[in-house]
Amino acid sequence: MSDPQTVSTAVAKLYDTYPFPPEPLLDEAPPGYNWRWNWLAAYNFCTGQKPQKQDIRILDAGCGSGVGTEYLVHLNPQAQVVGIDLSAGTLAVAKERCQRSGANRVEFHHLSLFDVEQLPGEFDLINCVGVLHHTPDPIRGIQALAKKLAPGGLMHIFVYGELGRWEIQLMQKAIALLQGEKRGDYRDGVQVGRQIFASLPENNRIAKREKERWSLENHRDENFADMYVHPQEIDYNIETLFELIDASGLEFIGFSNPGFWQLERLLAKAPDLMERTKNLSGRQIYRLIELLDPEITHYEFFLGRPPITKADWSDDNALLAAIPELNPCIDGFPSQCIFNYDYQVVNLSADEFEFLQRCDSKLTVANILANVQMSLDVVRKLQQQQLILLTAS
Repeated sequence: MSDPQTVSTAVAKLYDTYPFPPEPLLDEAPPGYNWRWNWLAAYNFCTGQKPQKQDIRILDAGCGSGVGTEYLVHLNPQAQVVGIDLSAGTLAVAKERCQRSGANRVEFHHLSLFDVEQLPGEFDLINCVGVLHHTPDPIRGIQALAKKLAPGGLMHIFVYGELGRWEIQLMQKAIALLQGEKRGDYRDGVQVGRQIFASLPENNRIAKREKERWSLENHRDENFADMYVHPQEIDYNIETLFELIDASGLEFIGFSNPGFWQLERLLAKAPDLMERTKNLSGRQIYRLIELLDPEITHYEFFLGRPPITKADWSDDNALLAAIPELNPCIDGFPSQCIFNYDYQVVNLSADEFEFLQRCDSKLTVANILANVQMSLDVVRKLQQQQLILLTAS
């Protein structure tokens, strides 16, 4: 399947048959958050400071059934959101989802990524999750989106990784072989796949991977179809991923799961090997990490269109004059044991807890430290942990 229009038609047919993601529709705002969809938290992660404006335009490119779109509206109360998708059936679900939960600052368009230039204006935040790898030409897709990103804007992308999806690739090919001429009949494909898993021995590698990693979500046919009978999928490794990123013409800001990309977690016990890595480029280190830990099933990262101004809080006077406020993506506060923006447990000291309690978006760091016995280095730690947003005075 190489003709772009044929691919797009097949992909639209899949999602018309199985609207995705299949999360339930609610009559209230969705629970929790994904900080990557919160403009304040995402901008702070990428630049180290609070953005100057919140009345932004957001594009959810390939919005599917509107799960991410709904969050984008509720998590960004001053933003105008636009969602596009090539599946009319899935868009109908997205519209109903947002209408029912009161996500009313959104408009939807039945549109392919490749035709995004038809939308007026530029966007400050573009969200493209699980989409580019299902297009016939991801480079053309990312270039089309890049043209709609405003200067200083951010793009959040999610694409598949080949190493952690090896068993999935094998299963996709097996189902296609057994379907034969019925390939493209997605309900038949799901039935064939279910039968295969029911027949495979327990110790079969593909069956074990499905049971350990995917079966909980794949009990829903929508998830199973998206994973195993999709008509178009391109999986990446670090080398091909950066070919895609370079083609966008945008600045690579970083992966949104930076902990995974720390080589020390794999080679800290071998200082001589860590010394050798000093001769490697950043991208070579990323490649080394994924080769040593091939569990990675996807890449999630931010790109930006210059100028992207990154804050430097190393100057004491600048930090003292800054105005801190709590990161909006924190659970459990006020408490000394909280969940941070990435749902990791953070245990605060008594002084740190008191400092955070005084972050009211009005007092400067200097004002707060006049009443809290805490060093500037600890303030910097709170900022590096993404617990506070700083605004230059």
